[in-house]
Amino acid sequence: MAETYEDGNAMVEDAMVEDAMVEDAMVEDTEAPSPPPPPAAISKNGKKAEGNSIFSWIFVLALLGAWTAVGVVWFDIVDYDTVVGTLVPYDIDGDGHLGLEDAKVLLGLKEKPVARETPPHTLVTDKSDEQDVGSDSRIEAEPTVAESEFVDTASSEQDLFNIDSIVADAGLSHLEQEFTPFDPTEASFDSLPQEENPNTIDTTGELVVESSAEETEGQSDTTVMYGEQFASQQTDDADPRAPEDMEGATQSPEPAAEIPQDSTAAAPETTAQSAPQSEPQDTTQPNAEETPTEVTGKKKKPKMFNKFDKTIKSELDAAEKLRKKGKAEEALRAFEGLVQKYPHSPRSRYGKAQSEDDVAEKLRSNDLLLKAVNSYKEAAELPEAPVALIKAALKRRADRQQFLGRMRGSLATLQLLVQTFPDDIALQNDLGVAYLLIGDNKAAKQVYEEVLVKAPSDGFAMVHYGFILKSENKIAESIPYLRGGLESEAAGTDDGRFYFHLGDALQRVGDQSAYEWYERGHKRGHFASVWQRSLYNVNGLRAQPWWTAKESGYTDLVKTLERNWMTIRDEALSVMNASSGLFVAEDENLREKGDWGQFTLWQQGRKVASSCRSVPKTCALLDRYPEATSCKRGQIKFSVMQPGTHVWPHTGPTNCRLRMHLGLVIPRDGCRIRCTDHTRGWEEGKVIIFDDSFEHEVWQDADSYRLIFIVDVWHPELSQTQRQTLSPI
Repeated sequence: MAETYEDGNAMVEDAMVEDAMVEDAMVEDTEAPSPPPPPAAISKNGKKAEGNSIFSWIFVLALLGAWTAVGVVWFDIVDYDTVVGTLVPYDIDGDGHLGLEDAKVLLGLKEKPVARETPPHTLVTDKSDEQDVGSDSRIEAEPTVAESEFVDTASSEQDLFNIDSIVADAGLSHLEQEFTPFDPTEASFDSLPQEENPNTIDTTGELVVESSAEETEGQSDTTVMYGEQFASQQTDDADPRAPEDMEGATQSPEPAAEIPQDSTAAAPETTAQSAPQSEPQDTTQPNAEETPTEVTGKKKKPKMFNKFDKTIKSELDAAEKLRKKGKAEEALRAFEGLVQKYPHSPRSRYGKAQSEDDVAEKLRSNDLLLKAVNSYKEAAELPEAPVALIKAALKRRADRQQFLGRMRGSLATLQLLVQTFPDDIALQNDLGVAYLLIGDNKAAKQVYEEVLVKAPSDGFAMVHYGFILKSENKIAESIPYLRGGLESEAAGTDDGRFYFHLGDALQRVGDQSAYEWYERGHKRGHFASVWQRSLYNVNGLRAQPWWTAKESGYTDLVKTLERNWMTIRDEALSVMNASSGLFVAEDENLREKGDWGQFTLWQQGRKVASSCRSVPKTCALLDRYPEATSCKRGQIKFSVMQPGTHVWPHTGPTNCRLRMHLGLVIPRDGCRIRCTDHTRGWEEGKVIIFDDSFEHEVWQDADSYRLIFIVDVWHPELSQTQRQTLSPI
């Protein structure tokens, strides 16, 4: 035998020789059942002790270890019940497990015991008898662990079959009972009678967009007529539409990244508000036998699967589970795979659209959101798409189109929805909002008239119809609709704008209950107070109706205006020439009576170049003061008011500005302005400052015109970052 370990072949040879010796010893040991004991195996009393070959014991221990290892590994990967039967031939003593006694019998060291019947009195039939039975008999009577588990397993399977039979009797597959896809748009199906806990989508015309963190939560992107009407009708000394030749102006409107305070809009999940990110919802399954009934009022989930989709439910379930857990990218890959594998599966394509929607919000990607918009359409157009899926996909598509600013595309989608589901009032309400968003009040009015014929008490239609009537200056007619809609407390009606316009309408007809509605709006969080009713706000700013120059911090600007007031006045008078027609009549329905004209130099922080060419000295003075010229939520303009003019009580749209009035031509008597409960007059060459987010009112009862210069400035407590990031108004 080689002695070195340096040669690998020698090592192998040594091992083979040793194995052969052990094998020979084992053969000899097993062929001799009763070998003579070694001489040393003598007990203390002089008798010989029974002994065995050391190789026999090594074999026994090895065999036990091998069976133990096999048992651990085998039982872990194979059904235990199938293994138990294979051990029966080796369980010699019948004790239910392989032990030392079994090994002795196998080695021929002990004879196999004769099987005997279990005495009747040792059978355990009740647990209460166990304590009276001996340990030996109890072991014989108890079933093995494997037998117990097998019985439990069979019982569980039987219960499962019973569940399946119940489901089958109810006419539903077991798969349907187990899986309901997470669908944030389904929560907005107030039009679906079978939906549980419906929540309406944003139907107030407010688009959820990213806004400054300092601004009040819930602010809207109302860049078209619907939003402009809400905002513009609240401004002091009317804010005219921006002239076309403003410096820096573009053809496309600049989005206003906010929503009126405490609006009812949800933030998609979109908030892309909305797509905004989907929010978790209750997916608890109703009882299989529950169906909508007049007695119980039970409602079933809308069916989002066609027959084919039910056959791939497990794959859809797995992909949807990823989406529910917020793993948007993984869910998107999973649904893309399903779409490629099953191109005619509506639920797969709808899941892909939802996942694209989720990822778009996560990455803030408009390109990916546009893909989701297209995918929603594809899902709805597939053959055999379920009705509920078509409605969900198209509604979400319309919402995402609005978010992207594709108002006419959203309108077209909603028109298709209304044509497809003509009895769905909620869809008609959404269509009305879409018309308002593109400024087509006439079409919106017709839609809401049709809704109110079908459902005269529909609160959502009432407040919007009332708003349209008020915009047409049909003040008295608008009141019952605005009031009735708010009193209904229907979804989409608890909006500060409706409280604002109802109160305003009541004030104009002399009804003092206006302040009761303002108080309601304040208690619901829409207004800072009964007096301060602006809707586009930054929280925490100092709020007071009247300010001094020192309090504002703009003393240098005030001094410049007052020192140069005559220069400013002369340039204003030069453009008041009737033949020039440079002053534009106020057209925002703020006057009860009279004539009121304006000449704008800056609008939303942008200079009107043509206007400044007519009054170059005035504009040169203002160019030095960015607190005024960069104020995107204000104007700089001349205002002329003729005798016999009265301006209704009203409030400005935002608390982010202060308004300066420089007196240029002021009659001796008859001109005054009230802000909250304090009234003042103007003086030539003097500046007064107030916060126009508080209610104010103007009278011109003199015998000649009144001319002032209006300069809006940022609220002094706004940071530089806020001034740069706040959206224009």
